[in-house]
Amino acid sequence: MNHAGPLADRVVLITGAASGIGAATAREVATQGGIPVLVDCDAAPLAATAASCGPSALYFVADVSQLSLMEDVVAQVITALGRIDVVFANAGIAAFGPVSHVDPDAWWRCVEVNIKGVFNTARATLSALKTGKGYLLINVSVSALAHAPVMSAYAASKAAIEAMGNAWRIELAAHGVQVGLVYAGWVRTPLVTEGGLHPGFIRLRATMPGPLNQEISPAYAAQVIVRGMCQRTRRIWMPGWLRVLYALRALLHMPFAERQLLKAAPEIESLYLEGLAAEGALASSFGPRERARSLQRRGETSGSAGHAPRQHESNR
Repeated sequence: MNHAGPLADRVVLITGAASGIGAATAREVATQGGIPVLVDCDAAPLAATAASCGPSALYFVADVSQLSLMEDVVAQVITALGRIDVVFANAGIAAFGPVSHVDPDAWWRCVEVNIKGVFNTARATLSALKTGKGYLLINVSVSALAHAPVMSAYAASKAAIEAMGNAWRIELAAHGVQVGLVYAGWVRTPLVTEGGLHPGFIRLRATMPGPLNQEISPAYAAQVIVRGMCQRTRRIWMPGWLRVLYALRALLHMPFAERQLLKAAPEIESLYLEGLAAEGALASSFGPRERARSLQRRGETSGSAGHAPRQHESNR
């Protein structure tokens, strides 16, 4: 760890840290001298990511959609490290399918994780952030601006957390807490690469002009995000030209802008229905990892309670 880096000894809590943007950001935080605290519900990849961050990293297995678990995580972090300086609310999943056929459980699970997860992360860490006049960063994605068919749960949840972040920025300013939003396009994360297994998703992306289909690596995204953390940036754009899309957002759902999507929508729905016929409700789960989680949830009893978060070996 670089103790002289711009995040020197700053405690940075990151949700959704087992893979993708979260994992890459945790490694970049460690590179820049910070102390990454990783939170995710996928234990094995979370442990591997924590190990790659060096001996100072802490990690916790917890479901961000459960406030009590996030409160337990924060209590353990404060006991171990004494403070939290930066929080990156990054955890998120997606659901796929038209309103007529999407699995309701998958649709609401996406909303639950993405909206409740951000709320619970902010609520649980707020006291620590106020004490240290810290920085809360929320991954809202470009889907907060542009709303695609068969991705209604994801778009709705991202638009909601954008609104939450904008409201909290005003609420928390008097307490010395700054709030930033990350607007990312296509980052090569498991969510994007596993989504690419859906023929309907492939067709959806084919409707988008070249710049909107540009992919960036998680490592590059992490560098931009950590730079934003250091500067306490109000909005972070990846790629940078998305700030133009933000300025023009009122035009994104005008009839002329939706023309290609309107043409493709029947084919996208047809491809989804083919998957539905083959896979049943699992066709609504976005990628193999979320399908496995869906199967696990379906096998659990409805009255089962969540387990307390587990702090694994930190080697601190």
